[in-house]
Amino acid sequence: MSTRTFLYILILGIIAGISALIGTVAGGVFVISYLQSAEPTQTVEILPTPNQQVSNDFPSNTAESTITLAVEDVGPAVVTVVGELSGRPVSGSGFVISTQGYILTNNHVVEGTSRVAVILADGTELPANIVGTDMYADLAILQAQGEFPAVAIFGNSDTLKPGETVIAIGSPLGDFVNTVTVGVISATGRMIDTGNGFVMEDLIQTDTAINQGNSGGPLVNLAGEVVGINTLVVRGNRLSNTIAEGLGFAIPINTARFVSEQILEKGYFARPHLGIRWQSITPRVARAYNLPVQWGTYISNVLPGSPAAVSGIKEGDIITHIGDVALDQDHTYINILFTHEPGEEVSINLVRGEQLLTVKLVLGESR
Repeated sequence: MSTRTFLYILILGIIAGISALIGTVAGGVFVISYLQSAEPTQTVEILPTPNQQVSNDFPSNTAESTITLAVEDVGPAVVTVVGELSGRPVSGSGFVISTQGYILTNNHVVEGTSRVAVILADGTELPANIVGTDMYADLAILQAQGEFPAVAIFGNSDTLKPGETVIAIGSPLGDFVNTVTVGVISATGRMIDTGNGFVMEDLIQTDTAINQGNSGGPLVNLAGEVVGINTLVVRGNRLSNTIAEGLGFAIPINTARFVSEQILEKGYFARPHLGIRWQSITPRVARAYNLPVQWGTYISNVLPGSPAAVSGIKEGDIITHIGDVALDQDHTYINILFTHEPGEEVSINLVRGEQLLTVKLVLGESR
């Protein structure tokens, strides 16, 4: 190869290298300019940078929020009821129903107490007086003087349905003030035999946890309205050793409203009465004493001047019907009697020895 040819090839190589370098630089500049001017289609951030605000706008738990709001509405109106019975302390729950300091609770919480006080949710203790009670409805009205942070709102217990969420607020064991438990309405219209000759009727059954000390506290719906008064819990029965859980019962607030309004008006709830002392007859009792009926009410004493005495009812008579309703397992003497009003005329069917008698009388009024 001649020197001229070599120089020619060298010059061509240098020119080609310079051209390639220029093309690479130009292409890089173009790409960079394009990327800087282009609109990003999506930005994804894995972690926030320091001082960057992070949004907490996640969907909330609606059920929990509703329960929390209901408790905030009713909780401040709930009180712990404390008393002294035969020298020992007793306690239950209750709730404020008016700005005048009236408080609704169970009769069995305050029955026989020599002293009663209420403790507010903030720990303030106020002395209280018993305005009136009704043992058959197991209700009592107290009154305390002081400042009350809230008043409970009544709902409508007639509209309750099984499966509906409810909240119990009270002071179980007297120590755990304003404890909140949540459950559902298990059933309505339940009946519980008190063992005292009458049946508590039309009760609300709930699986909401209720313990000793919850008695008298409110059962609340998700609207923050009181729909019942927690009253008792069933753990089992006399025929079985099985222990049951989640069998709580509450008095419907519509019943409590009716009774409490009359107590506030009169100082007592008027009940009809015959003026007798009596004992229930069941098939077992009938067999033991060779009585002529399986179900009824045996009259052990007639009070002088009472409606029974005026009508001619005597000691030893057995009541089998009040009005058109026969006494039986599901219809006790007291429960049938309380379907009538003081001052109402009713017919009473009796067994006297081998005689079947019917008398009419005007029911008296008892407190």
